Amino acid sequence: MNAEIHVLDYEPHLLAPSHYYRTRFRPGAHSARHVRRIVRAYVTAWGMAPLAEIAELGATELLANVVTHVPDGTCTVMLRRRADGVRLEVHDNDPTLPELRCPDGLPDGPPEHGHGLALLDALTDAWDAERTGPATKMVWFELVSRTAAGP
Repeated sequence: MNAEIHVLDYEPHLLAPSHYYRTRFRPGAHSARHVRRIVRAYVTAWGMAPLAEIAELGATELLANVVTHVPDGTCTVMLRRRADGVRLEVHDNDPTLPELRCPDGLPDGPPEHGHGLALLDALTDAWDAERTGPATKMVWFELVSRTAAGP
C-alpha cells in the first residue's frame, strides 16, 4: 500500500510571511502528521505557540472525519491567522453535516468513534459546520489567543 500524501496544490507557494495556508489533497497514512507539522509551524510563526497543540488536535480530528465519511477523500485545509487567534477550515465533497452526538461532554464507549466533535466542542472557542454548495461543506474551528498581537 502506498502511504504517500497526495497533495493536489497548496498556497502560499513560497516560504514567506503569510496570514494563511491552504492545501488541497487526498488524506493518506501520513497526512495527519504532515498537516499537524504545518499547523504547528504556522501558528508558532504567528506568535501563538500556546494554541498550536489544540490546533493540531483539531486538524487531526477533522481530517479523520474526512477519511471516515467522505467518499473520494479529497479535502481542502485552510488555516488563517486572525487578529485574535486562528481559524482552521476543512472543506470536502460530502454535503452531510456532522452532528455533535454528546453535547454535554465526551461520549461513553470506544475512544476511536464519536469523540472528534466533542473534543472540538470542549477545546475550541467556536466551531461549526455549514454547507458551501449543493454537494460540499466546510467544518471549521477557531481558537482565541489571549496574547495575540494582531496580523
